[in-house]
Amino acid sequence: MLKIATSRCLRPNGLHLRAFHTRHASQGVRLNWTRIALFTSTATSVAALAVWCVQSNVVHNDTAVSAPPSTSTPEAVPRDSNVNSTGVDENGSIQAIVWGSNRLNILDPNAPGVEVVQHPTNVKWLENVALRDLVLHERHAACVDARGDVYQWGDGFFGSTPTSDAEAKSPKATLRGKDIVKLQLTESRVYALSSSGKVYVFAANEEQQKRRSESTDSSWWGLCSLLGVSQSTIDFVELSPKEKLKWREYFTTIAAGRGHLLALTSAGRTFSHPVDRDANSHGQLGLRKVDLPAVPHDASPASATVARVTVDLIPKSIADPYAKASSHSRTALSSGTSQHLNMIHDKDIRFSDSLFEIPALRGVKVKQITAGSRSSYVNTDEGRVLSWGANEFGQLGLGSGITLDTITVPTEVILTRNVPVSVRTKCLGISAGGDMAFFVADRTGSDLPRYVDILSCGNGQWGGLGTNLYTTAQANPVRVRSVSGLVEYDEKSRGLAPIVPEAISVSPVGHVLFTLDTLSRAGPGASGRDLMVCGLNCDYQLGTGKRKSLPVPTVLESLGGRFLLSRKIACVKDMAGKVWKNAEVEQCAVAGYGNTFVYWRIRS
Repeated sequence: MLKIATSRCLRPNGLHLRAFHTRHASQGVRLNWTRIALFTSTATSVAALAVWCVQSNVVHNDTAVSAPPSTSTPEAVPRDSNVNSTGVDENGSIQAIVWGSNRLNILDPNAPGVEVVQHPTNVKWLENVALRDLVLHERHAACVDARGDVYQWGDGFFGSTPTSDAEAKSPKATLRGKDIVKLQLTESRVYALSSSGKVYVFAANEEQQKRRSESTDSSWWGLCSLLGVSQSTIDFVELSPKEKLKWREYFTTIAAGRGHLLALTSAGRTFSHPVDRDANSHGQLGLRKVDLPAVPHDASPASATVARVTVDLIPKSIADPYAKASSHSRTALSSGTSQHLNMIHDKDIRFSDSLFEIPALRGVKVKQITAGSRSSYVNTDEGRVLSWGANEFGQLGLGSGITLDTITVPTEVILTRNVPVSVRTKCLGISAGGDMAFFVADRTGSDLPRYVDILSCGNGQWGGLGTNLYTTAQANPVRVRSVSGLVEYDEKSRGLAPIVPEAISVSPVGHVLFTLDTLSRAGPGASGRDLMVCGLNCDYQLGTGKRKSLPVPTVLESLGGRFLLSRKIACVKDMAGKVWKNAEVEQCAVAGYGNTFVYWRIRS
């Protein structure tokens, strides 16, 4: 059971009064005793009359009067040894650390009575468990254990909310035997990437995962049974690329937004996939025409024919350019979407079973992809950034001169604004979530030492951009000063070297986690990597113990000093409790929907 650790409230034992003597004290002997006696007598009579009125006017109810509910605040619980711990208990067992909202049983499914975890707290349901990946969504969550099996939990997955510990539901194994290495979640889908480069999709809800007999491959399941390999009992679909891959080319990573998915191959080719009908509402797919299986609303996908139709997913701004321009009521223009799309069932995982190569990026070698809620970003092999999709808050980083709220063609992001011409800039990484984006820029020059800047853009209403401002729109990528230009002494080169952010996790709803690589050059005695937080904090998701949002990245503190993410060798178990092997593991911080999860990840 989780313990909500809060600071002990100190209350005064009593109120001490001090008598003050003034020059009027000497006049007390001359008081009018007659007036005092008259006043005392009158007050006594009024009090007696009030008591008689109360006792004589009795109200008789039909039911017994119950005592009013207590409104007193329970005494604060003192912070125990688990609070702000390093994720290792007194026995040396590794554990996950969580804080923030647990209303939908995402942080600890075994503690349904705990709604909010105010301070970083250990959870024992992941004791001695290291994972390959863990992803959080608003109502459900999923992870990949050491053996490559997928487990899911949360109220959105089980479809109900437990009310007591007896009704608590532990994570359940869903996709098994596929050697999964990476996951991505949407509201209704789970996308999984295997070590062999295959992409699978299955439902995020347990009830919708029931297998259809027509979709079962009997030969495959028979072979698995003979070999003793664990097999999945859920319904899933393998996504196939519409354009053929080259010899020995495979998918290496995936990134999902609210309604679209991006996939990157080992050859640097970029593909996209529509999740539902709104997948291209702002042009985030990078294409318009897609080929979909014809699955009507009134037919089950398992019994549907293999006929396919080509539909045109037109962005809303193109279908109706003046939708936001008119102040008076007018008839909306036709959406321009293909008539076949309205007849296709988009709530099923077979809405789209293909990955489509983005035409504008053919011939462009990409090394990294990421996705916001309705936007897409790629980092080319040369360190140049391209973005497209929704741009209402400037989250594409195209500058204040671009006032369009939709960009349908991949457009380059300029990272050299406010930088001397002699300084060369190369993008090292991109992180995005919701309506915010962060770019890690490597700066080099002939007269300047090498340094690294973190640039941010988008919706910083809750301070998530880290610029010490609460701004709703930031189109020009601006420098996050507290985590930019940091250097440390490197013993190997015997000089200063830049501190590069190892990871940036962006929550879709407003808070950001910065993991700084302060361990690689720290030398003997180093204990871990610094974790800095900023942004929205209404559910204690920043781990500070308060609900005050932070517009500047701040080092997270613990009882013993800075909160550090560690690395170590540990005996790793899978989610079923079986010992896997000894492996090198490291702590990884993930920003969710109003919460934060720090788990032990297996280093590859």
